[in-house]
Parts: sequence; C-alpha cells; structure tokens
Amino acid sequence: MRKIIFTMAVAMGIFLQAPAQKTTIVDGVAVDGLKTGRNGGLMVVDMDIDMSGLDVDANRAVLLTPRITNGTDSVELPSVGIYGRRRFYFYVRNGESMLSGSDETVYRAKSRPDTMSYRCIVPYHKWMNNSTLALHRSDWGCCNSIVAEQDGILGHHREAFFPELVYVRPEADKVKTRSLEGSAFVDFPVDKTVIYPEYRRNTTELAKIQATIDSVRTDADVTITQVWLKGYASPESPYSHNTDLARGRTEAIKRYIQQLYKFDSNVIATDYEPENWQGLRRYVELSNIDHRGEILELIDSDMEPDAKEAKIKRLYPADYKFLLQNCYPALRRTDYRIAYDIRSYSDIDEIRRIMQTKPQNLSLNEFYVVAQELEPGTDEFAEVFETAVRMYPEDAIANLNAANAAMRRNDMAGAERYISKAGNSPEALYARGAIAIRREDYETARIYLKQASMAGLKQAAITLEELDKGRRRE
Repeated sequence: MRKIIFTMAVAMGIFLQAPAQKTTIVDGVAVDGLKTGRNGGLMVVDMDIDMSGLDVDANRAVLLTPRITNGTDSVELPSVGIYGRRRFYFYVRNGESMLSGSDETVYRAKSRPDTMSYRCIVPYHKWMNNSTLALHRSDWGCCNSIVAEQDGILGHHREAFFPELVYVRPEADKVKTRSLEGSAFVDFPVDKTVIYPEYRRNTTELAKIQATIDSVRTDADVTITQVWLKGYASPESPYSHNTDLARGRTEAIKRYIQQLYKFDSNVIATDYEPENWQGLRRYVELSNIDHRGEILELIDSDMEPDAKEAKIKRLYPADYKFLLQNCYPALRRTDYRIAYDIRSYSDIDEIRRIMQTKPQNLSLNEFYVVAQELEPGTDEFAEVFETAVRMYPEDAIANLNAANAAMRRNDMAGAERYISKAGNSPEALYARGAIAIRREDYETARIYLKQASMAGLKQAAITLEELDKGRRRE
C-alpha cells in the first residue's frame, strides 16, 4: 500500500519579548513568569500577577485589564477586579454584575491573594503579529466613575516561522502477527524422556510456558497460530544418544502442553538440537576458566562432536569438570515461541479503549487512524504517538511521527531523541529541518530541506521558499 502523508500546520509560533523576572508594571502590581504561545487559531497568555503592593480604599475598586494592541486593532483580555469593602457589597446588594462583566476574576481587597496565576485563551488574529501586550489599571469610585488610569507594557511579540509538520501513515498490516518467546529448563532423570512435573524445578519451569500461553490465550481478540518448541541436550554422552534425548524430551513437553490445552494437531511444532555447542561456546567465551582459549579453539574446530567433547575432557579435566557442573545443566533447555494473530480494529472508540488497556494489540496504522481524529498539540494527540513508539521502539515511522508530535508540543529534546531513530526517508530529513528551524539554525535547516526536496518531498520545497521569505523580512 502506498504511504499516505498528511500535514498539520503550526504555521507560526509567538515569542514574547518580556522581562525575565518579576517587574512592576503599574502602581502596586508586578508580573512574573509571563509566557505566551499560539496553538493554531488560539493565543494563550500565562502570567503570575503580584498584587501584594496594591492598596484599595473601601469605597473604590481597581480593575486590571491585560490588552493586546497593534495600531487601531486591540483586544481586551478578561479583567481582574479588586474591590474595597463598601464597593464590593454595593454590587452584591444591587445584584449588578461587576465592573467588566461575568468573565471578571473578583477579589475583595482584604481577602485577595498576594499573587494569582492568570491564564487566558483568545482567538488569534493576524494583526497580533508585532503587537504589544499591556496591562491597564483603572481606579473606580462612586457611580461607576473612573478616577484614575494607568498603562504598563508587559512586552512585545513577533511571530517566528515554523513549518508544517509531515506525518507518515504506516501501511496497514494484512495480518497482525506477534510472538512471545522464552526458555524453560525442564529437568529429566538420567536417560529419561518422561516428564515428572514435580521433579526438581519442573513445576516452575513448566509454569513459565503455561504463563506465556495463557497471557494471550485469554484475549478474545487473539488466535494462537503456533506453539513452537525446540529442545537441546548437552554434549556429554554419545551424539546419537543425545539425539534421542533431545528429540524425545521435546516430544514429551509437546504432549504435556497438548494435554493442558487440546490444541489442534497442527498448532504445536517441534525441533531439536542434539548437543548445544553454541550455548557452551557462549559460556566459555564469557568465563575465566584456565584454558578458555584452547577450549574455544576446540569448540570451533571441524572435529566430530564426540571426538571434540572427549578431547576437552582428556586435555583439560579440571575445566571440563567445572563446565559439567556449572554450564552443562543450563544447556539442557527447551526454547519456545508462541505465535499468534490479532484481529484488526477500525472503530475509533474501540481503538482508543484498546490503546489504554492493551496497546500491544494495535498496529502502527491503527495508532495513526485514531490520531487523525484528535486535535494536534493536545496531550491526547501526543500520547497516541508516544504510545505507538513505545510499542514499536525501533520502527522508523513510529519514531518520525513521535518526533513530530514532540515538536508540536515544543518538546525539542524528545523530538531529537525520536528523530535519531527515524531513518533517512524524505520525511525524516524534512523533520530534521523543522527541528533546526525551531532551534533557529537556519543554515542546517536549509541543508535538510534541500535534501528532502531532492528526494521528492514537495512540502520541503514549499517550506524552504517560505523560510527564505521569512528570513528576508527580518
């Protein structure tokens, strides 16, 4: 299936030029932590208003009103009203709205906090570029008359260019196939191929296989397609005898599982390896036994297995005894793999529910489908792509989309972490260019955008042109 690309515009981000620390704006009022940002068609204003120095007479009120202005265009944000005792009760007794209306945040002078957190979201308009954010103080007396006014500048802002983000739709899986793997060290009495569940640690080891099967068998959306078993014997004893042991013990475990679950005859598949020389080699290589190098050389030789084992035993008896006691038991194991299919999901509400309860059941395409129904920049939108990349941590498309979602939330550290695993597709090159723009590293951005454009991504050429126009206007 052809990859489908969709873009999400974050055309501009607003960067406010404001004092870095608490500053007195109008008499008795200071502001700290001023932040603004644009989220699509909305402007967000956040700040802490310090009113600890504000005195209000009993028969007066003070109205604090943030304003965004640019020439003849302006918008007033919701006001904060601080009322003296008599002025407050005047409005309450007369059932009148406060000075600026129902959106006003109201405090009695004596009970007002020293500092309040102010947050406002208003529709964004183009004229707000290069506008001024100010704080207007108006003092009110009797008969709703203004007795004094004062304005203070909070800051100015400009809009910085930010390109559209390109997300890639993963191809839908025809069949969602998954598998779980493990190893069980089922113990058998010497030369026996019959399972004794209570023998040594067999209860625990057999339970490992059962727990893996049960973890998916109880899921109504899952169909187990294969239970694969591979048994290994250790190198001691003749090779022909070990062949019989590995094969017979694997078949014994197969029968044990079949008795528990009654799988169809074609579901359980078996394999065996008479002598686990690969496991022995790994152990010796990581060990510090006296003749490590010589034994590794013998293991890697072309000698017949029986001759090889006999020579190690003859030439290095102390090392052989150590291996027999400490390594050989672990070589006698059964590897297992439970393969299963998961049904597909198309209903958005169901996908969202599965994402919260069993995200491992979703394909990347299903994560993408639900993301299309959400508002870019929201926590839920970011959660979809972050969950997807947790389920598929090495997938290039999962990392690319997660990088874009992180950028959308201004999480640049997260964006760079994800993009490092996103490969070198045109979309990944473009995303690196977008990150460079956010970092105001425009030369690096041009390099990536040109590469993405040459690789066939049309949006890269558009963004490159917009970037050049924007830089020329500065």
